[in-house]
Amino acid sequence: DRMVYAYFTTESDNRIARMRYDERRDPGQQLGAPDTVFRGIPKGLIHNGGRIAFGPDRMLYAGTGETGDTGLAQDKKSLGGKILRMTPDGEPVHGNPEADSVVYSYGHRNVQGLAWDKDKRLWAAEFGQNTWDELNLIEPGGNYGWPEAEGKAGRPGLRDPVAVWKTGEASPSGIAWAQGSVWMAGLKGERLWRIPLAGAVPVAEPEAFLTGKYGRLRTVMALGGDRLLLVTSETDGRGSPESGDDRILTLTVR
Repeated sequence: DRMVYAYFTTESDNRIARMRYDERRDPGQQLGAPDTVFRGIPKGLIHNGGRIAFGPDRMLYAGTGETGDTGLAQDKKSLGGKILRMTPDGEPVHGNPEADSVVYSYGHRNVQGLAWDKDKRLWAAEFGQNTWDELNLIEPGGNYGWPEAEGKAGRPGLRDPVAVWKTGEASPSGIAWAQGSVWMAGLKGERLWRIPLAGAVPVAEPEAFLTGKYGRLRTVMALGGDRLLLVTSETDGRGSPESGDDRILTLTVR
């Protein structure tokens, strides 16, 4: 439908807007005025989430953060610390855990990556606090533990992550699925992680690539087959930019 969707922070909240793209217009004017489709996501000085993606069901998913107010993650009435699922117009979707709510899963600290595998399972990466960053397999209505648990707790009623990393090795951002693996971009860890899977089960330890070569890695996107796009994030105020930063890289993976 030629719409570009964006998640952004205002003075009062986090919102999702869409803009119509028209390639016939002059460069710099090809996006129309933003039309807000969803508002009211809590904002904070930290943990604003921000990852949005359309799923194989053609619905819009958004990862949010708990803004530093940890209690929001377990509050099902709050939009903070959640994965949201909505129509492209920002309305609740039939099949959500609660019919009148866009909340799809809860108990998240700060969701940064969303991707679906070939069997349409939803995966999400998120920041831990001081110990464990996480890759989670998302189920509707699932409670992913924060702030009751960080990493693999093995507690009834809480869903453990499929894989975890020390925070200095990951600080995960975008993820993508390709060639039987989830690929995860690392910010503080400055590396691209591969998590090989057999269905929903890891079949080997996560493997790191490009460690320190391009600095902070923000987003990874599957192009189909064995190709990925990888976006660096050295000019975000936390990196050490060099000539040529930031970059969009094309990778061939196995």
